[in-house]
Amino acid sequence: MLLTPQSVELLAPVGTWDVLEAAIGAGADAVYLGGKRFNMRLHRTDTNFDDEKLARAVKYAHAHNVRLYVTVNNLISEQELPGVREYLKLLNQIQPDSLIVQDLATLQLARDMNITVPLHASVMMNTHNEHSIKALMDYGVTRIVANRELTLTQLTLLKQRTGIELEYFVHGDMCVAHSGQCYHSGIVFGQSSNRGRCLKPCRWPYQLVDTTTGQTVAANDRGPYKLAMKDMCMYPALPQLIQSGVCSFKIEGRMRTADFVSRIVKVYRRAIDRYIADPAGYTFDMSDWQELSEYRTRDLSTCFALGNPGASSIGYTGEREPRFFSQAVKEASIAAAASLPPVTVTRTKSPDPANRPRPQLAVRVACPDSLTSALQNGATIAYIGGEAFKPNKPWTLDDLAAAVSEANNYQAKVIVTTPRITMEREIGEAEQFFNSLKAVKPHGVMVSNSGMLRLAQQTVNIPIQTDFSFNLFNHLTAAWLKANGASKAAISPEATYEQIAELVKNSPLPLEMIVHGAIEAMVLDHCVPSAVLEGTATYPCHHLCSEKHYSLLDSAGERHDIAIDQYCRNHILFAKDLCLLPHLPALMSAGISHYRIEGQHYTPELVGLITALYRTELDKLAAGDNYTFDKTCITRLTDASPRSLGIGAFRYRISR
Repeated sequence: MLLTPQSVELLAPVGTWDVLEAAIGAGADAVYLGGKRFNMRLHRTDTNFDDEKLARAVKYAHAHNVRLYVTVNNLISEQELPGVREYLKLLNQIQPDSLIVQDLATLQLARDMNITVPLHASVMMNTHNEHSIKALMDYGVTRIVANRELTLTQLTLLKQRTGIELEYFVHGDMCVAHSGQCYHSGIVFGQSSNRGRCLKPCRWPYQLVDTTTGQTVAANDRGPYKLAMKDMCMYPALPQLIQSGVCSFKIEGRMRTADFVSRIVKVYRRAIDRYIADPAGYTFDMSDWQELSEYRTRDLSTCFALGNPGASSIGYTGEREPRFFSQAVKEASIAAAASLPPVTVTRTKSPDPANRPRPQLAVRVACPDSLTSALQNGATIAYIGGEAFKPNKPWTLDDLAAAVSEANNYQAKVIVTTPRITMEREIGEAEQFFNSLKAVKPHGVMVSNSGMLRLAQQTVNIPIQTDFSFNLFNHLTAAWLKANGASKAAISPEATYEQIAELVKNSPLPLEMIVHGAIEAMVLDHCVPSAVLEGTATYPCHHLCSEKHYSLLDSAGERHDIAIDQYCRNHILFAKDLCLLPHLPALMSAGISHYRIEGQHYTPELVGLITALYRTELDKLAAGDNYTFDKTCITRLTDASPRSLGIGAFRYRISR
């Protein structure tokens, strides 16, 4: 690869006008900033640009031969769609150099409205495989901000296979969880990390405890901040980064000061220019490195760029944390008052009971015994496959075939699922797996990201549906999913009742609502038990999780169990399992007819109990009789559950 000054773009963050001038003056090739709405930095009113300043900023940047990208990169609720349309019209008039977007609805709107500004896929789209990239390219996306868990080697491969422009974070604040797949802030505080208001529960102090005994397990605990990622710094690996094919080096920090941004830009500018001018003669500049170190906020790490960093990427002591956005609080219990309207369900009975539609009840199960338990107690759909949480083993093709046969005996359906995160290994497995489904003959497949949706559409001849990981918040996202092959979609777990009711009215797809189960707050490629207990700078895997189960205990006394899948990803559960059994009348009144129990973290006996209780209540509601909720159900569920029960996002009127 022959390098030129155009080979690399140094992309700087901007939150205010003085930072804009400083970043450009320091040598940024491009800047990115947000307006006063629809972006991922909505905590403060003094950052971001009003409409008039946006137009001025575009002119100012272009006058200095600098590109300017506008972030329109948060999830959009049904109620916000008219405002997004107006905002896109404005942005199309002032013509920045790109729009950085997250919600699939924005792709749909850009096509429908003939938006001429190029589109870049935000890191919040969690783009981590070639099929996702190609799906986005079909909608005019010209660049992706790559998943932060991707290594430089993986980025090179994606570049070779797709040809798309790759943008990668090279400096600044990093999340420990996969982008777009963290629901902790949104469900606990009603302030969504996918909607620009994250309160950073990953920066809380935690103890690592034995799930069974509750005892602390780290003998030489280096500090309580077990999820607190250090800041990304790719300066030491700049040659590898440039040679990887990444074209845009993104600095994080749209709430940073002009002095801070200027310093970072100048250091990277000097290094990039020196390397491009003479790659073979390039040497590491210790004085620049000392400046970065001296003015750092947190300690520095190359994070996942050079491989999984394990414990070396975590700032365990918390001594360099610049700000704690929140403290741990108790999650909303089943007894908490939810902001739902009173609902009286009194329906006129149909003359022919056989014609009454029966609500669909799906149950995700982890093993054949749980499948049997769910089917015996009234599940009409069983989800199997995808992640296998230890000690459970993945479903084999023979297991799947037997499950389909058993479901047929109950006149039920088996839908096979795919993992939420599908990088190079998982994609390779999925390609072979989908081909094998011709012999297994399941009743459908449920996919978890746009790449798997595209792959499934191209390779299977059975119905395809999409999981909650698509973060469905509005009917245009549902329309995008339908246009790309989906026949049913799950609603985001962050959506509140009010948001769900509006969404259901307009959705072109049947929508499924998760009403019970152990919900995953975060998904990490970082293994917490291994990093804490092994205490090394590399990423070991001594299969500690095969001996014990571990949890994180926060300062509010809430225990977050860690489920570890066959890929060694950590899935951090909420302390309270979701239970919307008392709210079924309101959900049915809103038009929900597809309900789901997340039972993959339960014993077969508990799967049977939960399925039976929900089946009974749904059938009573559908019958049209005057409905009375049996409150003893909650007592039975509470006594049997491995965790307390809660109401999740239903604590709030809207998720902000």
